[in-house]
Amino acid sequence: MLAHPILSEFSAAQRQRLAYIEFRVWFYGRVARKDVLERFEVATAAGTRDLALYRDLAPHNVDYERKVYRYLPSFAPLFRHDVDRVLAMLTSGFGMGEPATGGNPIPHVIPARLNQPGLETLATVTRAIQGGRALRLTYHSITDGPGRREIVPHSLVDSGLRWHVRAFDRTKGRFWDLVLTRMERLTLVPDAAGGLAPEERAEADEQWNRTVTLDFVPHPLQPYPKSIERDLGMRRGRLTVTIRAAVAGYMLRQWLVDCSRGAHLTGPEFRLWLVDASRLDGVSNAVLAPGYEVQPLKR
Repeated sequence: MLAHPILSEFSAAQRQRLAYIEFRVWFYGRVARKDVLERFEVATAAGTRDLALYRDLAPHNVDYERKVYRYLPSFAPLFRHDVDRVLAMLTSGFGMGEPATGGNPIPHVIPARLNQPGLETLATVTRAIQGGRALRLTYHSITDGPGRREIVPHSLVDSGLRWHVRAFDRTKGRFWDLVLTRMERLTLVPDAAGGLAPEERAEADEQWNRTVTLDFVPHPLQPYPKSIERDLGMRRGRLTVTIRAAVAGYMLRQWLVDCSRGAHLTGPEFRLWLVDASRLDGVSNAVLAPGYEVQPLKR
């Protein structure tokens, strides 16, 4: 965790508070005394001292303005930040609770991802999200190769295989998902008068704000459906999930759900069948769902 040798001079509790201050500055663009007080339940004076201490240790990282410490472009982290932990903290709050105390952890293993975004890329994107800012960047498209883009990001998305950012792409004039590891040379677009246009904001992202309710049953070709029902906690042999349309295709691909209208996909990997595939009609990334076919328009 420690990157700067001087940090070893402080207590573990104070290092944890300093690391949290750095995390907030790097990935949210700012930190206030209230953030430290609410996170650690320390006295006001202690929170003030920690913020002042961090500024003394890293004056090139923060600028104090109106009771808030703000990110500086000259930022260089004092602590080592693990990308998996950072992503978990940003998306679910995992790791933001009380520190572990003693005990032996249960042995466990998590399948490795083939790629992970760089922390500087991730930090620039999350500061843009928090600040309601646009980004200019080079994006390496699988189909078109590298090209300059200008985007307005609003959310992070874990597809199960890689991390994306959900954004309005000013270059293409639509919302879609961009893979974080394909981004480089990111810069914040200077604030424009009036801020973002209404059609660029998350409220205008139809696929993000639309929800779809999907019903799953054990695949008809599975020999032991009761085992699947127990595994997934089904009620009366059915599992119902409500999810954002923008991420439905990712989930169906990750879980290998047969989304064909006749349950015709074969293989032991297809444990589930989507009862009503028409629920995916109009979902932009339904093309990722195994077996799903867009139905022709009726004349």
